[in-house]
Amino acid sequence: MASRFIVCDGAELARLWARIGASEAEELFWVPREDESRARPPGFRSLQGGLSAEAFTKLEAKEGDEFALVTEDGPFARAAVAALAEAVPGAPILVMSDRLEAEDIPDHPCLRRTGLRTQIRDDVDLDFAHLGNLRRVVRLRELLGGREKIGILLQPDPDPDGIAAGYALRILLGRKAPTAPLISFGDIQRPENAAMVQALGLDVRVIAPEELDEFDGLALVDVQPTVFGDQPPARVLSVDVVIDHHPERTGYDAVVKDIRTGYGATASIMIEYLQAAGTEIRAKLGTALLYGIKSDTQLLGRDTSSADMQAFATVHTCHSPALLRRIERPALPHDGLRALGRALAATSVEEGIHLLVLGRVREDVIPQVADLGLQAEGAEWAIAAGVVGGDLVFSVRNVGYVRAAGEVVRAVVEGLGVGGGHRSMAKGIIPLKAFRKVYKRADRATIRKALLRAFVKAIHADD
Repeated sequence: MASRFIVCDGAELARLWARIGASEAEELFWVPREDESRARPPGFRSLQGGLSAEAFTKLEAKEGDEFALVTEDGPFARAAVAALAEAVPGAPILVMSDRLEAEDIPDHPCLRRTGLRTQIRDDVDLDFAHLGNLRRVVRLRELLGGREKIGILLQPDPDPDGIAAGYALRILLGRKAPTAPLISFGDIQRPENAAMVQALGLDVRVIAPEELDEFDGLALVDVQPTVFGDQPPARVLSVDVVIDHHPERTGYDAVVKDIRTGYGATASIMIEYLQAAGTEIRAKLGTALLYGIKSDTQLLGRDTSSADMQAFATVHTCHSPALLRRIERPALPHDGLRALGRALAATSVEEGIHLLVLGRVREDVIPQVADLGLQAEGAEWAIAAGVVGGDLVFSVRNVGYVRAAGEVVRAVVEGLGVGGGHRSMAKGIIPLKAFRKVYKRADRATIRKALLRAFVKAIHADD
């Protein structure tokens, strides 16, 4: 078994290391400073011969053994590194200091520099973050624990992040579907989202706004009340809980509100809640949460924070790969493939915009085509538009370093319809009646020309 040789500069740092707690694999040494007592710190041996090659040779280090030099003093670090390089050539060295810079330490082929007290500080800060999340969990449980039936409201056409976060909230509250159903004002449209709820054995109940009266508790997850239109149902304007990562909106009241716009997914917030509460994340929940983060951040490729990465790593250890494969491989319907073929036959990229007009299609086809469209050479924006019922529906994707997609879509639909989204993905809906009133017709050529002009104007509005 490889050993770690810890060499501390003086009694103060040796005692600090002892308080941190030494590993069984660590052999502890100290080098007394001239201005301090020679009393040996508990658990430490004096490095006989001081910082010399001879002293390090006597340690009889084996291949694979490692050394840590704990010091805030440049001369100590330089002498120790030089002596080690002579006595144990190629030995890995970790210099632990909060003050020393790279220029204070001699070159060595296998040396890393890191903090000491700052590492402890990071651990303490992390535990305080867990404590803050635990406080939120306690508040949620106090608020909702006595309620008979809690509605967990998701956005219309719920996405994987919302579904996963809502499912996590139910688990966190210790509830089952009958007393904490996932609810929405619109059906799930995308096939992979439908595949997700089917594979996980979940149900998202579609309700009308007036049916909210059956719930004596209401929590909105991955959505905020004003997303439900200019005049949202009165019941959602005063709710118990809102947990979301989208840009914060005003015009409503919530007893508990946790809006983290720096997060790429609401699922990441819920994972922190589960960790803080010590709730076991089983395979089904872990798979849902992992897919929620993966889909909302395009596999940590956009709008991603370090919190999302840490959350993803947490659930990656407990998800089911087989279950994830069942979710991620939904079928594209034949009519959707034909619509895509017709759109591709007439496609082009203009001013960085790849616009695909599909005609009349199932709504779930549109975002899948938008995802594909961004792969076109020269495309910074991909827009897939199709007619669904009496509406023109379009999905938008961009490369992430251009103007925010949600902002652009809101400008495009202003006065005509509704829309919004994230920095690099968004959705818009314009009633065909409103479109025809402005543009007279709603054939493919007119739709293409109108959308292209509107998006160019919105994208370059501040240029």
